[in-house]
Amino acid sequence: MDAYDLVIRDGLIVDGTGGEPYSADVAIDAGKIFKIGAVPEKGREEIDARGLIVTPGFVDIHTHYDGQATWDDRLTPSSQHGVTTVVMGNCGVGFAPCKAEDHDRLIRLMEGVEDIPFPVLTEGLPWNWESFEDYLTALDTRRFDIDVATQLPHAALRVFVMGERGANREDATEDDIAQMAAIARDAVEAGALGFSTSRTLNHRTSDGQPTPTLTASEAELTGIAMALEGAGKGVLQFVSDFDEPKKETAMLRRIVERSGRPLSVSLAQSDVAPEGWRHTLRTMEQAAADGLIMRAQVCGRPVGVLLGLELTLNPFSGHDVYKEIAKQPFEERVARLREPEFRARLLGSMPESKNPFVTNMLRNFGKIFVLNDAPDYEPSEEFTLAYMARMRGISPQELALDLMLEDDGKGMLYLPFLNYAGSNLDPSYEMLKHPNTIPGLSDGGAHVGTICDGSFPTSMLTHWTRDRTRGPKFSLEWIVKRQSFDTAEAVGLMDRGLLKPGYRADVNIIDYENLTLHKPDVAYDLPAGGRRLIQTASGYVATIVAGEVISRNGHPTEARPGRLVRGAKQAPKIQVTA
Repeated sequence: MDAYDLVIRDGLIVDGTGGEPYSADVAIDAGKIFKIGAVPEKGREEIDARGLIVTPGFVDIHTHYDGQATWDDRLTPSSQHGVTTVVMGNCGVGFAPCKAEDHDRLIRLMEGVEDIPFPVLTEGLPWNWESFEDYLTALDTRRFDIDVATQLPHAALRVFVMGERGANREDATEDDIAQMAAIARDAVEAGALGFSTSRTLNHRTSDGQPTPTLTASEAELTGIAMALEGAGKGVLQFVSDFDEPKKETAMLRRIVERSGRPLSVSLAQSDVAPEGWRHTLRTMEQAAADGLIMRAQVCGRPVGVLLGLELTLNPFSGHDVYKEIAKQPFEERVARLREPEFRARLLGSMPESKNPFVTNMLRNFGKIFVLNDAPDYEPSEEFTLAYMARMRGISPQELALDLMLEDDGKGMLYLPFLNYAGSNLDPSYEMLKHPNTIPGLSDGGAHVGTICDGSFPTSMLTHWTRDRTRGPKFSLEWIVKRQSFDTAEAVGLMDRGLLKPGYRADVNIIDYENLTLHKPDVAYDLPAGGRRLIQTASGYVATIVAGEVISRNGHPTEARPGRLVRGAKQAPKIQVTA
């Protein structure tokens, strides 16, 4: 009779603690790690991991699967990159709580903020909930490839309580705040990991209106945070423009001081304020010195927009000449762009848009790169369109059009607009190694026509521990710890993120030497035939969730062990020992 459900043999264990890797077997039983070391007993299933590394499953704390989790049982792209737990409900956007009359309002907000098309959400969302607790109940009935946890989004909460006043960003009354606080407490009691909000002008509805939470008062934010304090649980997640960094960070500190709840903020380097991130990190350092838990969520590669004729944006999106064909079917647009007369008209035109991103950034050819089959997210100048066009003796606009017309019109360009102000990733290195930061910001499940960053975990392994040539690197064991145990600990999921007896058997078996991130592609597999960017990797020999293999060599199995995670989890009290 077999002793264990699964035994992983002779792998190099990178256990999530940050300690030195070591060779051992891993025995798994009843969804938990039972033993690590020499395992003479047999498993019902065995995997030969000789020459491979064995790591904890990765925990991605910044995703937007709020809609996808209601219709899809595979939370891709995250589950294709070693992620075994995702946390959604970030940036203050989501779909619960929500009254029937506000369905379209929240869809327009998600469409604008996270680039998920209205028809996709209209067809995909079942809306079999109203309260946040109802939403959790609906998720509880579903089965996934990986685990999913959620947070209470402020925009949905505000509109639920205040209606039109909330959507129009009117000040909340004391009664409004009391109602929001009561719902927030009920939400974390029911299983939300915390509460999220947005204070950035970049977050707008699809019709251009700012997010309902943009100007929410300190009193409103404090009232909600104090509800979490009353429950004795829950984290806080903020995204902000930090236009007045000292004022904003001082407010966040006061909220944490009063509520005692851990807080994280999204942080990246921008061209507008290339050194601004350093101020935020200094405030985190001081907070930590004073016994407060304030962290920044950072990422290990640029936040970049993918540009192409099949995608939401391209360098000609603001041109009236291009708008003449923008709504035509893809194949017809490609054919028109190959016509000499139309091509000449387009290349001779200028953008007429009033959007500075469209008129300036999409024409910043010194910062737009070719995206090759093995994408380089820290490219050098010779891969910019400006440099390549100069070498070829043509205009960058002409080169951009030629490159996008390659591969039957599916050629892609890459525009890094955050974390690349100095044309390298040195700021990301500094942010990643800071003791008051955690990896985040992948936005898995969102930005389906513009950004494909759910692959962050693979980049962290390949670029930062193995392939980087333009600056310092990190050790493999340190990066594994950062995106497994450290991220899990940041949101209170202490039952995972380590390869130790008693912990959840969420495991990756990886061919580290051959781990490869592939070029993004486009799939039409969303509801209503919606388009989304996807990106795969090779080298994940197996990904295991709660002891069940959910993928082998990049191919999904039929196993769906993933569940809704309700609330924080304690570390195992009784650990089985070898």
